[in-house]
Amino acid sequence: MAQKDTNPYRYSDSNKRYMTYDWYMKARFGGKIAKVPLDAGLTCPNKDGTCGTGGCVFCLAGSTSARGGLMSLTDQYEQGVRTASRKWVPSGFIPYLQANTNTYGEIQELRKIWNEAASMPGAMMLDIATRADCLNGEVLDELAELSTKIPLTVELGLQSSNDLTAERINRGHTFHEFVDGWAGLKRTADAVNSGCPSNKPNGFLFRRFTICIHIINGLPGESRETMMQTALDVAELMPDMVKIHLLHVLKGTELEKMYLSGDYAPLTPEEYVDTTCGQLEVLPPETCIARITGDAPDELLVSPLWCRRKTQVTNNIDKELFKRNTYQGRLFTLHTPLFQKEY
Repeated sequence: MAQKDTNPYRYSDSNKRYMTYDWYMKARFGGKIAKVPLDAGLTCPNKDGTCGTGGCVFCLAGSTSARGGLMSLTDQYEQGVRTASRKWVPSGFIPYLQANTNTYGEIQELRKIWNEAASMPGAMMLDIATRADCLNGEVLDELAELSTKIPLTVELGLQSSNDLTAERINRGHTFHEFVDGWAGLKRTADAVNSGCPSNKPNGFLFRRFTICIHIINGLPGESRETMMQTALDVAELMPDMVKIHLLHVLKGTELEKMYLSGDYAPLTPEEYVDTTCGQLEVLPPETCIARITGDAPDELLVSPLWCRRKTQVTNNIDKELFKRNTYQGRLFTLHTPLFQKEY
């Protein structure tokens, strides 16, 4: 009997014991949906001096996968569609405003960028990456309006809920500030979702306006316990999606300097698999795991080199979950949501 036939995790049609992005998209839209990274040429408050300069220690020009340069959004999108179509036969695409902070700027400029991306041919959903401290009332109102035109995901980079880590990586905001921004976005999304019909194929509720939270494993100074606490804190927020990243050392970053001086050591593959499986156990069972590892361009990657074996990493996560006889959400317990707590 195949592992998938005895898989105790509900939201899977394979041996995966967590909700993959592929399963989520197929269940929601009926086929393979490809995400197309875009660079709108925006900046970040942690680079222009608003809350810091230089960006996070691991950041290189906002993104390593959406290097649009002088290309228009349309040209970037068309190129991304061609690339994705050589790999798969997608049923549709998701324009993904990935580089830097895509809710930071003049509202008229942001509105133009968002609507242009939402209008791309074949777009099934729009994805906007940003920071929780860049969600003022005007931005939230515009996002609510936008989500009535096209299904919308807003991605928030948390990375770690530990304030010492945030200071160490030059994040530019505390966890308290993150939760404040998240709470406003959550209220906006809930208002939209209550007024828009949600579809429920396969018994799973797909919301019109969804929120994704990013965390990074292997940040400087963090132990397994610190990374697990981040997962527990994120679980309290009940996000629609979570991205779990492996920290990469890239050329030209402050993190590279730390690595070369011996002040930083990346996780081993065994440590990453062990920690990630533990995090999956405590995250909500109905949270889509939109990413479970990551990769970086060969020409930029300094360390860890083992991350190039991405399929092997995901396979080892599958094997470890099977070995432990566990799955996403098995140890999830909801306490008082953080946005309702008093600080």
